[in-house]
Amino acid sequence: MKITIFGAGAIGGYLAAKLAIAGRTDLSIVARGAHLEAIEADGLRLIEDGKETVARVRAAAKAGELGVQDIVVLALKAHSLTPALDQIAPLLGPDTAVVTMQNGVPWWYFHKVGGPLEGTRLNAVDPGGAIWQRIGPERVIGSVVYPAVEVDAPGLIRHVEGKRFSLGEPSGERSERVTALAQEMVKAGLQAPVRDDIRSEIWVKLWGNLSFNPISALTGSTLAAIVADEGTRQLARTMMLEAQAIGESLGVRFAIDVDRRIKGAGDVGEHKTSMLQDLERGRPMEIDALVRAVQELGRLVEKPTPTIDGVLALVRRLAVARGCYG
Repeated sequence: MKITIFGAGAIGGYLAAKLAIAGRTDLSIVARGAHLEAIEADGLRLIEDGKETVARVRAAAKAGELGVQDIVVLALKAHSLTPALDQIAPLLGPDTAVVTMQNGVPWWYFHKVGGPLEGTRLNAVDPGGAIWQRIGPERVIGSVVYPAVEVDAPGLIRHVEGKRFSLGEPSGERSERVTALAQEMVKAGLQAPVRDDIRSEIWVKLWGNLSFNPISALTGSTLAAIVADEGTRQLARTMMLEAQAIGESLGVRFAIDVDRRIKGAGDVGEHKTSMLQDLERGRPMEIDALVRAVQELGRLVEKPTPTIDGVLALVRRLAVARGCYG
């Protein structure tokens, strides 16, 4: 099984290192810049449980050098996917599976979902339907990513916590390809449960990202601070309840209630969300996949989103002003 990880940042680099250390030899990564140079010179270094290990993986700046793959893992952020389509194309053959590891509402959400919205394209995450057309939703294996990982230096990945990558076919079936991928990941010491309803798990993670990410960017606050403050906690809760109404209209099952989800976020502690980190570093923020896509879903199912609308307007204005909205 030939596997390429496209986007070898924190999550992609961690997954690549774990697979390589476990003996997966037919493995490649697509990286760039100083990160690529460091990997080519010294290998992909992983710090986990206080121990540093060096993984030897084939790295390339251009995916065209790698040829057609059996599995392509897309480990780049949602807003980076459309600009990368030309690069991804040479990796895709007739039977190539594509694993999507982006946060937020996925571009393939309405593939194999059934009902009147079957085949609907979401403009917030797939403008003009380019990803749907170029990659094809039939290739997709969905994923929900839980590990906390950081890039400490070029070529150096540090694992903080968590080893679970939930997987699932959009149709809910337990296919040979998703089973084979899960087995590879388990061999590498990861948790890779195969879900029959990956969308519901996507929503539970999205629930927090939708609310806490923009609030943290707007206030400069950590998760613990947002939850501890009555005003921001209630703001997040109202956003989450609006999103829950949308999700349930789409058939989503929320396995936990909103207050337990909020408590879980607060328990993470003095952690800056990815959106706040991107703002502070002047990088594009994941506003469309995490917030605007939920607003778009609300319009589709005719559920009001007044609080989401207001927070979206504010965080998008902030991002535009700081040059962090692509």
